[in-house]
Amino acid sequence: MPVLEKVKLAYFLWYSYYQILPKVHRYSLGAKIDKLFVDIIEAVSTAGFLPKEKKLPWVKLAIRKTDTLKVLLMVLWEMKSLDNKKFIALSEKIENFGRDLGGWHNKLVKENSPV
Repeated sequence: MPVLEKVKLAYFLWYSYYQILPKVHRYSLGAKIDKLFVDIIEAVSTAGFLPKEKKLPWVKLAIRKTDTLKVLLMVLWEMKSLDNKKFIALSEKIENFGRDLGGWHNKLVKENSPV
């Protein structure tokens, strides 16, 4: 599954940043962001193994979690706990798999709508 691979690659990058976050944010905002990544991986992998008609709620969940992830990363960056270079690198990966999730969502909506 290409989307799952992209999410995993973004998570690997995040995890390298997570380990060096200032303690003031590592165990609060950083932990929440880490959990969101894990939730997205879970939702995408679950959707990948379900029949077509049952995938949509899991893809929607992954999209919601991704949107929240973007906001919390922006907050972390605005608080200067993530520098510009790291924020941009991570944001590009998230945007990339976010587009794929949106395309997957649209495809499922078309396939599951009555003709």
